[in-house]
Amino acid sequence: MKFRLRRRGFGKLMIVSTVAATINNFVEKAVGQTQVQKTTPMPQTSTPETMKVTLQVNGIAHNLQIEPRVTLLDALREYIGLTGSKKGCDHGQCGACTVLVNGQRINSCLTFAIMHTDATITTIEGLEQGNNLHPMQAAFIVRDAFQCGYCTPGQICSAVGLVNEGHAKSDGDIRELMSGNICRCGAYPNIVNAVRDVLEGKKDAAV
Repeated sequence: MKFRLRRRGFGKLMIVSTVAATINNFVEKAVGQTQVQKTTPMPQTSTPETMKVTLQVNGIAHNLQIEPRVTLLDALREYIGLTGSKKGCDHGQCGACTVLVNGQRINSCLTFAIMHTDATITTIEGLEQGNNLHPMQAAFIVRDAFQCGYCTPGQICSAVGLVNEGHAKSDGDIRELMSGNICRCGAYPNIVNAVRDVLEGKKDAAV
């Protein structure tokens, strides 16, 4: 009976020792990994260097010091202060950021500012002709072609670009060529009417 108790005690002792050793190894590894994580420096990400860029916007030269990755939209809004062009989806799918570059409409969120140093850029703020609204701006007001107004600057710039292109001959053409500009308020019928008014009666809408 005594031998049996001793053998059982020895077995228990071995089990306890094994468990203790396993736990100790686990703790040592965990502590070691934590110390490595604390002492290992994080890799430093390099910041793109800035560069001097001159943008011709609405007839005014703007000298900027920007990173090469700055989009035209951010340059207009954040560096020049022309906030008429709106940031919507920031993926070129809503058209709220549409501006005119050399008379052609583009999504300013999809292009870098440094790509347009030799271009003539026109935003919604630059469409006004002296003290008079641009014909397209006036047509949007007459036709009540907006509701919340967030997409309106892009809609108007896109419509002016459409007129410049000279491809729209019908309401169907207008709808197709303006399909890249989204209006969540659903003012599409009035937008088409405004663009048609300019196409039919005010050919001086081009810039």
